[in-house]
Amino acid sequence: MRGKLMKMTGLAAALLAAVLLLLPESALARVYIDINSPGLKRLPIAVVDFAGVAEGTELADIIRSDLDFTGLFVFINKSAFIEGATAPFSPENWRPLGIDAVVKGTIEAEADGSLGVVTSVYDVVESSNILKKKYSTRKDLIRPLAHKIADDIYEALTGQKSYFSSRIVFIGGDGDKKSLYMMDYDGQRMKKIVSRGDITMKGHWSQDGKKLFYSSLRNGKWGIYGLDFDQVSEERLYSSGATDLVGDIMPDGGSLLISSSVKGSPNIYRLHLGTKEVTRLTHSENIDVSPSVSPDGKSVVYVSDKSTVPQLYIMAIDGSSSRRLTFQGNYNTTPEWSRAGDLIVFSGREGGRFQIFTIKPDGTELKQLTDAGTNEEPSFSPDGRMIAFTSDRDGTKGVYVMTASGDGQKRISPRDIRAFGPSWSH
Repeated sequence: MRGKLMKMTGLAAALLAAVLLLLPESALARVYIDINSPGLKRLPIAVVDFAGVAEGTELADIIRSDLDFTGLFVFINKSAFIEGATAPFSPENWRPLGIDAVVKGTIEAEADGSLGVVTSVYDVVESSNILKKKYSTRKDLIRPLAHKIADDIYEALTGQKSYFSSRIVFIGGDGDKKSLYMMDYDGQRMKKIVSRGDITMKGHWSQDGKKLFYSSLRNGKWGIYGLDFDQVSEERLYSSGATDLVGDIMPDGGSLLISSSVKGSPNIYRLHLGTKEVTRLTHSENIDVSPSVSPDGKSVVYVSDKSTVPQLYIMAIDGSSSRRLTFQGNYNTTPEWSRAGDLIVFSGREGGRFQIFTIKPDGTELKQLTDAGTNEEPSFSPDGRMIAFTSDRDGTKGVYVMTASGDGQKRISPRDIRAFGPSWSH
């Protein structure tokens, strides 16, 4: 087989959450930030450098960066702090600074060489301890540990899950030589996971984050492949001899939605992973591609040119009851359902270039999110509050992220690699 699966030191460990030892945890008295409120106000918060070993400053910096990334928090300069990490918490040290919540912690080397981290979050207004946990990890996994701590802080303050421990897979390379890469949500810890000499298409994550499914053209034949992160192994799942492209994985993980031209025009099929059998869902002389399944597994949004130009349609999971979703624009493609099921994001041609749009499943509230350069291949974060996408706005294709309302657009992939086709993990 031409090409190879990349076996990297510590790959399996890097994909696992840091080990946690829970300490008594205070019941939440209230939600500090209502992220669904139209009148949302950013929460003033202080993250004190963790006391102990040298990694304490790095850990606190990553936590700050994670929380700042959301746009939900306000930070002040560390030089204004008068209370260190080891000093007892006193709300009187923070009220004059206008701080509502304080994060403090210690990080110490354990006897086995690992690091033990104790993190506390305090409510300044009510003089209470919101959260207290002890974590343990290897020294080389400080960054994923920091993301996990930020996850817990975010949940304690908002009552919602975050995306800090999630990952993004994308395609990178030059010409026909493309590889699959994986990175943290913020673009850090990038690594090549599959290297091939031929075309590789956008990947799709399993619900548990342990597998990735993608299409690749190898030796002149398209195939659908599955990468098992635990086993660090790849398996060819299906190849009809025609053009076979992965669309999405069903919520139960038992089957994939794919498009295939095995019967002529591309149509949508369901590939059962256990038996490798396929069930045809659409029976069209037109082009039906890019299926994305709703979170409840009952509906599929897909692209069809049955109305002359590519538009989005929604059908039942058995292929029945198809209805047109988009009526604006002359080329709409690459839809993806949000994990909450309330929005569909897609790329549509506007003014000669593709831009990112969202629309509700009932066809209302169409909204354009981008306008600089060409923007394609959107993918929702696990909580649906962020969108990763491909853009060439700075002259070369890269992976960007923004909020689901279009704010805070920024590049996260390195500028020395042509990057596209992002897929955000669950």
